[in-house]
Amino acid sequence: MAEAVDGIRDSRGEWQPAERPETAPLWAWPPRPLASFKWVFGYPGYLWPWNIFFCLIAVAVWAYLTPELSRMAEFRVEWIAQIYLRNVGLLVLFVGGIHLRLYTFKGQGSDYKFNPKWLSEKNPAFLWGDQLRDNIFWNIASGCTVWTAYEAPMMWAYANGAIPYLDWKTQPVAFVLLLSAVLMWQEAHFYVTHRLIHWQPLYRSAHYLHHKNVNIGPWSGLSMHPIEHVIYFSCVLVFLIVPSHPIHALLLLQVAALGAAPGHTGFDRIVVKGKLVLPGDYFHYLHHRYFECNYGTLLVPFDRWFGTFHDGSPQAHARMNATWRKKQT
Repeated sequence: MAEAVDGIRDSRGEWQPAERPETAPLWAWPPRPLASFKWVFGYPGYLWPWNIFFCLIAVAVWAYLTPELSRMAEFRVEWIAQIYLRNVGLLVLFVGGIHLRLYTFKGQGSDYKFNPKWLSEKNPAFLWGDQLRDNIFWNIASGCTVWTAYEAPMMWAYANGAIPYLDWKTQPVAFVLLLSAVLMWQEAHFYVTHRLIHWQPLYRSAHYLHHKNVNIGPWSGLSMHPIEHVIYFSCVLVFLIVPSHPIHALLLLQVAALGAAPGHTGFDRIVVKGKLVLPGDYFHYLHHRYFECNYGTLLVPFDRWFGTFHDGSPQAHARMNATWRKKQT
């Protein structure tokens, strides 16, 4: 068993980080204010690097890559197509960039890669027998289509005053607070809907497609059946009743679409020249490996509360197996 300061490779060659996943200290009792502050503002943490990045992307997309709101007051092919092509471009640049670095150029080899194997190229479980092509197809053909199918009506509704509007100029504090709430809502929605699609009828008809990716890569994140995409992106419907600005809707949809890639890199971390640059997601990798655990994220500790938390330890694995055996009896 190869050992390292920051993790080990077990007898099967699987990478296991030395630091076990832990839920956010925000939920600790008694309260841990210093730990919570460090978690929110430290690196890596709640804001850095991903959430600040996605907020900046949403603002830039609204300012430069979204049609004028007045144009979207009527459904027209031109502006809907513009949104679709923009979404495809965002996905290709972001997810494709991570894939190029880690898988095409193998910029850090297999260092910190959870599964020692690379993506499947001759596997009949995937379209054309190729995992990467299969994943890209579902991302663009279904993922971007459903993403746009939610975004376009939302923009139309904002343009026509059909949903409650939050003006950042007159309510700047509420605007900023809602940005933070958006990020937490997305993760809570993800847990609830993820448990839903593990219900056998939905799993067999839709979610099975995502779980073909046991050995995950960046394009695996949004590789889903159209039924799952419809459920997954429904998080934005909260703004039918909660006052918001189009930036909030853009952020929520982009976090759902683009944020799936960092959780599916297949690596514990992305490094450049020996320095830690971006964190991966061992917690969600364990879900792909074992299926019956870690349905949510570390931000909102639903898995702790409902007994599906797995931190990669032998004790957690034994608990998961015991729960599974009870279900079979």
